[in-house]
Amino acid sequence: MLFFHINVALACLYVLVRHVRYLAWPRWAKITFGVLLLIGSQHHLYSRIAFGSMFLPEFPQPIVVAINVAFGVIFFLVWFQLAYDLIGLLLRWLILRRKQHPPKILRTVMSFAAIALACFGVAEGMRVPDVKEMDVTIRDLPDAFDGYRIVQLTDLHISKLYERPWVAEVVEKTNALEPDLIVITGDLIDGELPLRYDDVQPLVDLSARDGIITIPGNHEYYFGYENWMRHYGGLNMLTLENDHIVLDRDGDQLTIAGVTDLRAGNTDRPEPDVAKALEGSPENAPVILLDHQPKMARDAAPLGVDLQLSGHTHGGMVWGFDNIVAMLNGGFVSGMYDIEDMQLYVNNGTAQWPGFAIRVGVPGELTVITLRKG
Repeated sequence: MLFFHINVALACLYVLVRHVRYLAWPRWAKITFGVLLLIGSQHHLYSRIAFGSMFLPEFPQPIVVAINVAFGVIFFLVWFQLAYDLIGLLLRWLILRRKQHPPKILRTVMSFAAIALACFGVAEGMRVPDVKEMDVTIRDLPDAFDGYRIVQLTDLHISKLYERPWVAEVVEKTNALEPDLIVITGDLIDGELPLRYDDVQPLVDLSARDGIITIPGNHEYYFGYENWMRHYGGLNMLTLENDHIVLDRDGDQLTIAGVTDLRAGNTDRPEPDVAKALEGSPENAPVILLDHQPKMARDAAPLGVDLQLSGHTHGGMVWGFDNIVAMLNGGFVSGMYDIEDMQLYVNNGTAQWPGFAIRVGVPGELTVITLRKG
């Protein structure tokens, strides 16, 4: 985590030295702007000092929103300034054989563009997402499950940024879809159970014909894992940890399997094991696997999985940044992928981690997956 804090500090320093320093603004305005960016850049460190974890910004919601905007401004200014430094100056030097400085107004335009994008991105990240409907064809899907509707929620990150009213709206919107099954593929919460107890309560009202199934994401392991697993059961959710259930309709069967998260290996808890999750499952029943992180999908494909549902990547969050996120997740970041005879769907996420709650060009999802017979 120290490496993360250092990198963020260096990014902020780059913005201050290469951008803010040369703004054609009054000195007091540049100093104020720079101080605000500096404060926002280290909000993960403040969370760690004040609340014991960089994943837990327990400040009042307006402050969490403000520091996300400041962090977003730094994020966009880094890319804007890099584009200028690495492309603009290089091209000018190659063409004119001497350095050319841009008009002073350009830096101001860059600053206000970064502020506008950050404000827009945080607003997009905080809203309840639109419904996304899609059909997924599964080979040898039994007739009884043709047209079966699954709502996938993922990465809810219930926290100071996504409190009880937001959760209640998600629940209401989900129930209105009248799904056969609801699956939540990890990262439901950010915070220990006593802090989030009231905020997660609306989840008890989720309703689907075949119930609600969830799996742990990496964030569950940061905040009292066993307490949360027990509490999910009290919210009428079945948690699958390297296990499966078999849905039966008039003798036709469909297997839903779920695994733990890769983070488990750092906590002396059972690591994800698809083979174990499928032990004893019917041989002829199609398999839908719930795995929070998509990066191990190529290992699941040969084990008879027909469809894997994942989250974790948030779709890359910002258009263009998705390529970097894909590199960290086995090449998977958003949407549908074909892996041998298996399909992988990576959901953009229902919400955002409150440490970087920004979406630009990558909308959140409240996803309805309708199974079709192939």
